[in-house]
Amino acid sequence: MVTTQKPKYNVIGTRPVRPDGVDKVTGRALYGADLRLPGMLFGRIKRSPHAHAIIKRIDVSKARALPGVKAIVTAADLPEAEDKVQNLGEGSANLRELSNNVLASGKVLYRGHAVAAVAAVNVHVALEALDLIEVDYEVLPAVLDPREAMLPEAPLLHEGLRTRSVAGPGDKPTNVASHTQFVFGDAEKAFADCDEIVEREFSTKMVHQGYIEPHASTAMWNSDGQITIWTSTQGPFVVRAQCAEVLRHPISKVKVVPMEIGGGFGGKIPVYLDPVASILSRMTGKPVKIQMDRTEVFEGTGPTSGTSIKLKMGATKDGKIVAAQADLAYEAGAYPGSPVAEGSLCLLAPYDIEHVKIDAYDVVVNKPKVTAYRAPGAPAAMFAGEQVVDELAERLGIDPLKFRVMNTAHEGTRGPGGIPYVRIGHEECVEAALDSAHYNAPLEGENRGRGVASGFWFNAGLRSSVTVTVQPDGTVSLIEGSTDIGGTRASLAMQLAETLGVAFEDVKPTVVDTDSVGYNDVTGGSRVTYGSGMAVHEAGLVLQREMVQRLARPWQCAPEDIECQDGRFRTKDGAKDASFKDAAKLVVSRGPGVTASASVHAGGFGAGAFATHIVDVEVDPETGKVTILRYTAVQDAGTAIHPSYVEGQMQGGVVQGIGWALNEEYFYDDQGRMANSSFLDYRMPTTLDVPMIDTIIVEVPSPNHPFGVRGVGEVPIVPPLAAIANAVYRATGVRQTQLPMSPRRILETTLGIA
Repeated sequence: MVTTQKPKYNVIGTRPVRPDGVDKVTGRALYGADLRLPGMLFGRIKRSPHAHAIIKRIDVSKARALPGVKAIVTAADLPEAEDKVQNLGEGSANLRELSNNVLASGKVLYRGHAVAAVAAVNVHVALEALDLIEVDYEVLPAVLDPREAMLPEAPLLHEGLRTRSVAGPGDKPTNVASHTQFVFGDAEKAFADCDEIVEREFSTKMVHQGYIEPHASTAMWNSDGQITIWTSTQGPFVVRAQCAEVLRHPISKVKVVPMEIGGGFGGKIPVYLDPVASILSRMTGKPVKIQMDRTEVFEGTGPTSGTSIKLKMGATKDGKIVAAQADLAYEAGAYPGSPVAEGSLCLLAPYDIEHVKIDAYDVVVNKPKVTAYRAPGAPAAMFAGEQVVDELAERLGIDPLKFRVMNTAHEGTRGPGGIPYVRIGHEECVEAALDSAHYNAPLEGENRGRGVASGFWFNAGLRSSVTVTVQPDGTVSLIEGSTDIGGTRASLAMQLAETLGVAFEDVKPTVVDTDSVGYNDVTGGSRVTYGSGMAVHEAGLVLQREMVQRLARPWQCAPEDIECQDGRFRTKDGAKDASFKDAAKLVVSRGPGVTASASVHAGGFGAGAFATHIVDVEVDPETGKVTILRYTAVQDAGTAIHPSYVEGQMQGGVVQGIGWALNEEYFYDDQGRMANSSFLDYRMPTTLDVPMIDTIIVEVPSPNHPFGVRGVGEVPIVPPLAAIANAVYRATGVRQTQLPMSPRRILETTLGIA
């Protein structure tokens, strides 16, 4: 672990057992599909077999007559949604488009688009009823490639769509939802001063987050208008807001209970099933549960964008990157909203480049509406950017890591969007990689190569609320509202324990529903340990002040005469002294309970975080198979609250990046049918595909956080695509500009086999 000077902590930096660990390994924890309610009905969704078609007629009469069917819903049963944008914490959605994605109205825009739903006494009856629903379609041409969708003659998904840009809306229908520019200096002029220029084009395919738990939601719409939704989600408050808007129902009448979640990675922020289950419950007066199968997850929920990126970068012979120019087109899927802006902002984030011009295009295509996937937009952008940086270093004869140090961004460097960085740790990450045992070890053998790459992701802060209460035995309960995906119960409890000076085991964290705690934004954007940690710290300070006020009376002194340090309360004259537990027993037994709450807005984005990865590969020249031999991930965590969880996030991001780089893709035929919508055919890595992944935690404390925390969950998926591509190049001598780098593609590019 590489460290900078930092305070000495008692709890932070240790590795306690997570509070929810026993429930999860013993099977006691309840996930979305585990819920059983009295009288519960079972729902299923009928989905479009076409990628693009007009819905001419939906006939549900035969399905309605089937014994055991209790209700059927189509888009006609949903209230008309407003044409306005709602913030989802990580990303946003137009409410009318969100409603149309929940149940198609007028047109279907991708295979798997929901068109109707059934509630029945059991799943088997519901599935039989789906087959009896008759839908007449007028099939339309589909467009599946972002560059083809941008052409004037391309089939249009939305007749009313106009390109948004700084110049205002366009005057013609188009599939280009937005055109955004990021311009600093004069890139075109600056290229004349460059001694080496690299210009390449890259493309990536849609990939799915690959969470193991399919979507599941149960809703009960009571006769008094109160809706309760039990769901697998990364943001119960966002589900509440989306459902209230889509259903045109008072938000105070919607309660969302987050179940334990079996992964999300950004894919469980939008609603799919929740409004449908709610309407079916209102129709029947019974609770209704809907859960997806794996094919529905692939075809009917949001993957991340496929991309097309053109990048030009120039440097002087002394190793200074002078200019960069990029053109990025990202698939949004059926409705606008790709992460192309985020990708553009991350593309050059690790470097100090004076002249930059980036054009970013958000393009609709006949595929599922994309949603966030772990550092949305950044991995594909860095797949392009870090390969071009690597090629420049090679042409200039400079070690690729030393070249990155020579051009690294620092505190004060203009960061993404033009705002200067505060204290950041990219240089420290690259230096740690340079000094690592991995980078300094020889790589022997034929057809082997070593690659490196850096990456960046923002650190969202956003809104968080917590409540802490002192119990009669001196323990402390922590009530929070952020879904725990990667161990945030532990990381927040540790920060509260550190603030109060108590043992980690004396803090009892609980994730509750939307009626039981103040507003919390989504578990996403690498924000919970960072942003909710600020709320926990603030609540702890408020609690300490309240404890001091309560102690003053029995100790017969003024509150200002009492000090609190390291979990002990003392009078300044030394006459009185008590541990936190003893003080708690004293004040709680004499009066009302001691409770403190805090709600904070931790800002849009913090300082952000960087990572640098090293990977060794071997490429089989006969089969094209790429084997990962060794992998080291270096990352700045600011302050590692729970180092084991930081290491786990780093390793998990690498594994997902390996899958994205080598195997994963949505494979479509020319009619828009996904041909690999199962885990049998959608090739995710297993333990047989990855080595033990080494981690090096760098700690450059964030100046924006009381404990110096930086979010760690998303950065580690950013460098792997490029690092592996750079390694494959060194093993084969051929640059890989398309993903995935499957055996077929390796053979096509290295041997010219078609």
